[in-house]
Amino acid sequence: MIKATHIKNIGSEAGKSATIQGFVQALRVQSKIIFMNVRDITGVLQAVVTIDNPNFETAKGLSLESVVRITGTVVEAAQAPGGFEMQPESIEVLSVSAPELPIPVVSQKGGEETEAPIRLDYRWIDLRKPEKAKIFKVWTEFEKGWRKYWSDNDFIQLYPPAFMSTPSETGAEVFEVNYFDRKAYLAQSPQFYKQMAMASGLERVFMVSPVFRAELSFTTRHLTEFTGWDFEMSYIESHHDVMDAEEGMIVEGLKQVKATFPELDITVPAQPFPRIPMAKAKEILKSLDIPSPEEHDLSPEEERAISEYVKKEFDHEFVFITDYHKSKSAFYHMRHEDDNDRSKRADLLYKGIEVTTLAQREHRIDILEKQALEKGMDLEALKDYLNFFRYGVPPHGGAGIGPGRFIMKILDLPNVREATYLPRDVKRLNP
Repeated sequence: MIKATHIKNIGSEAGKSATIQGFVQALRVQSKIIFMNVRDITGVLQAVVTIDNPNFETAKGLSLESVVRITGTVVEAAQAPGGFEMQPESIEVLSVSAPELPIPVVSQKGGEETEAPIRLDYRWIDLRKPEKAKIFKVWTEFEKGWRKYWSDNDFIQLYPPAFMSTPSETGAEVFEVNYFDRKAYLAQSPQFYKQMAMASGLERVFMVSPVFRAELSFTTRHLTEFTGWDFEMSYIESHHDVMDAEEGMIVEGLKQVKATFPELDITVPAQPFPRIPMAKAKEILKSLDIPSPEEHDLSPEEERAISEYVKKEFDHEFVFITDYHKSKSAFYHMRHEDDNDRSKRADLLYKGIEVTTLAQREHRIDILEKQALEKGMDLEALKDYLNFFRYGVPPHGGAGIGPGRFIMKILDLPNVREATYLPRDVKRLNP
């Protein structure tokens, strides 16, 4: 492999010969001098080619976004981007770009950005923009923090399958696929497999896996496929133990992002996060004159309003809405002992949007079967799942997290598609 210097480190090569490689971001060709900006994943460096340089004609014939490898002397130049420039000794053209780009990489000053659907058609070019690449640098650091918590607290990583013999959730939002001589379903979550791990005695597990939702939804927060983060814990007392754990994960994640990107306006939240039972949240919303379309769930408008209330009253960007009605809970959610109409479920809102659903699970087989029947589910179709609970399983609970929504809110992006490498929605299957 050619030993090249990343542009962010080019200052350490001042006065010496170095090699850089990247895309031609800008090209100003004059009669006797060419100014060429080259961009790699870390930054931009200006290369200056004078007419007496043997590489002049090569530089003159370049097109924007061609890929080059340049070796030359690094010199200080106060007027250049980053304060340094290169005087090329050699220019190697690694790949030639077509002269007309379908979307611009560098937008003109005052110009509007290309519409999102067109940019997503050319996502690989869109991601050449430093601000787009930064989205996934932030995501990487955010996940590092979560993994630090998982590692420090003895979580085991598992890798669940995407094919399931039966839907993992109630409802019809499931992709049915042909699986040889029978039907299979793409996992709406790794829920069953997390719980199997608890029955296996693994005690604490986490998973990073694709999640599929066949929802005819066109909102800024919904996708038909997204990456989910999931964790499950044994020997809990209630769903509050799950909330405690997720708080620790979020704090570590945001601390990592803040340390790596100090220029971002990141608030590392205080613990514990505010926790408001659903019934109380509805009372608060009523007092704020916010309309409530559903008695036992929150609309997007209500999520935003209760988050604004929490920010004002508690100076906190997060709030757990707890103790959902059984009609809005999965059959495997444990109910409260003193109120069978309420489940030990909570949703986490961050800056006005739901980013997590969590619950204590029902681990007692007789109650689990009863609740499945209440939901109109076929016990025969659930037999493999139900068998997990016939031979001893600890009390447990866990969460399903939408990291794309976290990133969307951390960076104040207008749409979760912007926080997704290659988004999949009702209309999009390419690239």
